[in-house]
Amino acid sequence: MKRRNLLIALGLAPLAAPLAALAQQKGKIWRIGFLSSASASSYAHRVEALRAGLRDLGYVEGRNIAIEFRWAEGNYERLAEFAMELVRLKVDIILTHGTPGAQAAKKATTTIPIIVSAVSDPVATGLVASLRQPGGNVTGLMFFTQELNEKRLELVREVFPKARRVAILANSANESMKPIIPALESAAKALKLEFRRFDVRSPAEFEGAFSEMAAWRAETVVPIEDAMLIANDKVIVDQSARRKIPVIGWNEIAEKGGLLAYGVDFLDISRRSASYVDRILKGAKPAELPVDRSTKYELVINLKTVKALGVKLPQSVLVRADRVIE
Repeated sequence: MKRRNLLIALGLAPLAAPLAALAQQKGKIWRIGFLSSASASSYAHRVEALRAGLRDLGYVEGRNIAIEFRWAEGNYERLAEFAMELVRLKVDIILTHGTPGAQAAKKATTTIPIIVSAVSDPVATGLVASLRQPGGNVTGLMFFTQELNEKRLELVREVFPKARRVAILANSANESMKPIIPALESAAKALKLEFRRFDVRSPAEFEGAFSEMAAWRAETVVPIEDAMLIANDKVIVDQSARRKIPVIGWNEIAEKGGLLAYGVDFLDISRRSASYVDRILKGAKPAELPVDRSTKYELVINLKTVKALGVKLPQSVLVRADRVIE
């Protein structure tokens, strides 16, 4: 029984009571469909942050809400199928993250409210008409991936003033990459950095991508936020460490052994998405709920990695750090 409770907490098993049984209890049981591009294990902390946010607003699984999880495990082709499953289950809300998940949900339904967290520029990708007036059944929280990665390129130049070659690790299966790559190429040119993109669409492709980086003599690697890449951030860190290519990415990259991170607080975003669930269940329309922008950013330094790579960080970077991992 204890093992089953643990699996449920991680979203790896169905809820202890079937939805049909829950419906027989007193009161309304709201059904939330959770559509994820990633895996349950890689998103466990974010799911718990969401649950904490829901509990703060009075929503408890088994009492007044039930969550149906669907995990694509990095295979974006499964998202459409899973989205349709949730529609057939007649969930009250679909909660997802990232552009691929949001696009799959939007194609599956025009009537069920969709809340998307941690999405990059939903206007550019056609998910909403505008941030203030989404205009359809999609709303949620966003951050500008382009701005974050431009800032990471600036950090590359600041930390490695003599560096010339920067590798960008991206997943072309994610349509949000389309406007980001050209913008980063222009930013790299302005910083006098030679830019090369290395594409990975599945975990099996990391080894080959990093081997190509090493052959190209990349001096740093900057991975772009994507659910599949985030789910494999430890692989990215390990691959870069093997080839002594410093990696600068999102917060978990530094936490797991990367050199630096500049990124949004994904746990904060997950927790805040609960407020959208609350407002919609109380009658608000997604079309009229403005898309909120993440405002919590962190510069994280992993001093152990700094020492291992023999990097001398400028004082200007050290004093700006929000968090230092020793």
